[in-house]
Amino acid sequence: MLSFLLIAASPLFAQLPHSIDIGNPAKAGSSRLESGVYRITASGQNMWGASDAFHFRYDEFRGDVSIQAKVEWVGEGKNAHRKAGPIFRASLDPDAPYADFIFHGSGELALQYRKTKGGPTAEIQTTIRPPVLARLERHGDVISAEVSRDGVTWNPVGALSIAMPEKIYAGLAACSHDDSVTETALVREVRIAARGVAEKRVTESTLEVIDIETKQRRIVRRAKEHFEAPNWSRDNQLIYNSGGRLYRIPAAGGTPTAIDTGERIRCNNDHGLSPDGKWLAISDGSANRQSQVYVLPAGGGTPRLLTPQFPSYWHGWSPDGKTLAYCARRGDNFDVYTIPVAGGEEKRLTTADGLDDGPDYSPDGKYIYFNSVRSGVMRIWRMLADGSEQQMFLPGGDSADWFAHPSPDGKWIVYVSFEKTVEGHPPNKDVTLKLVPAEGGKPRVIATLFGGQGTINVPSWSPDSKSVAFVSYRLVP
Repeated sequence: MLSFLLIAASPLFAQLPHSIDIGNPAKAGSSRLESGVYRITASGQNMWGASDAFHFRYDEFRGDVSIQAKVEWVGEGKNAHRKAGPIFRASLDPDAPYADFIFHGSGELALQYRKTKGGPTAEIQTTIRPPVLARLERHGDVISAEVSRDGVTWNPVGALSIAMPEKIYAGLAACSHDDSVTETALVREVRIAARGVAEKRVTESTLEVIDIETKQRRIVRRAKEHFEAPNWSRDNQLIYNSGGRLYRIPAAGGTPTAIDTGERIRCNNDHGLSPDGKWLAISDGSANRQSQVYVLPAGGGTPRLLTPQFPSYWHGWSPDGKTLAYCARRGDNFDVYTIPVAGGEEKRLTTADGLDDGPDYSPDGKYIYFNSVRSGVMRIWRMLADGSEQQMFLPGGDSADWFAHPSPDGKWIVYVSFEKTVEGHPPNKDVTLKLVPAEGGKPRVIATLFGGQGTINVPSWSPDSKSVAFVSYRLVP
């Protein structure tokens, strides 16, 4: 059975009974619990790179665990990058794999992590600044971080997988970032949820919205069920698929309602709205267990079949509303096709060996962006809308890139990246959402999450081009 234990900081019960200096700081650290507040004093050169030096207040936990805390610094401090916050470690070695959610003396807040023993440290920053509650959670191999102003509404910061043993060392860390001094952090509102080892897990899906400038994320819906692929309507509704059906929910949050798709009740994650918002394209396998593309009124109704041949997976709608772009297998190859919305013959646009997928139109109708494996690794490509002048849009890099979607104002392209060694676009992988100017340039990461298939398969820009909707995942008890 899965155990659950919630422990709150209290002057009567020290839930983190052990204290130790990790990595031999020049000055000894100390910690104590006073009136429900942990007072941690620490030296240490840094918590970064291939090895760490800090003071650790901790206990041993098996399986899933969550730590919530708020950090306040004592005094001005010598180094702006003194650090304190909740932490998980694979061992007490200074170079152990770890993840922490660290408050810097400067006000910066970041999820830091080292995936392998002695490996490099990386981080996921948030633009949200203290005072906030920080929550670090472990669900199996997935580590996630969230922040909250009120302890009720939480904003995701990032998530990724780190292979750690069943038993980990979890607690609170502090580091002066200068071995010649000690710094003191007060850690308040500590809550620890020790859930133990899960015998089985289910998918928890989180429908999120991210502001592309601030990179701040907010939760629209979180549930222990599998849902995928949001679209964003003109009236600020999000449409997603779950269990073969499509649902609509306000982008601000609320209760989802099912969309009537008639007899088409095996809808997959390739669906989207027409430019005028009146029609909905879906990809469904109810008729013959293989996906075909249909069109129906956006509010629901009887779908009309557009692709008698299968499998076919919708991905883009031309700006004039007259043409659909989709990926389809004909024979032994997947390619990009288009077809008139009014009905007619499909047109094949790509002929390269291997997978060509994810076509989406630029808002001026000039280009179709798509992803292709023809170079040996999945990359983002671009062609004219008639299929001519096919060129790699984002060459090189150490990632495999999928599903490029232009913003409605034509300024940006958002896409999802897997690690380069990942084949296809499977679920439950570490991925990043990246943003690049539509004229080309250097991409920047706007979100790091545990996701993949279902995260951002289809167009999901807000009508004002300021935000993107996506789905992240966790495997929870």
